[in-house]
Amino acid sequence: MANDNEKMSREERLAAKLRENLRRRKAQAREMKSDAQTNSSEQSLPKGEPKS
Repeated sequence: MANDNEKMSREERLAAKLRENLRRRKAQAREMKSDAQTNSSEQSLPKGEPKS
């Protein structure tokens, strides 16, 4: 029975680590998306026509 308790606690620890990792990756993805939107809005500003 001790093995069952160890296994459950290990599984719980792994599940907690997976949830933590998922939250971190989602936060990183949101940050990258907001950075990309900021950069694209700066790059997409209309430019005056070049004088020839």
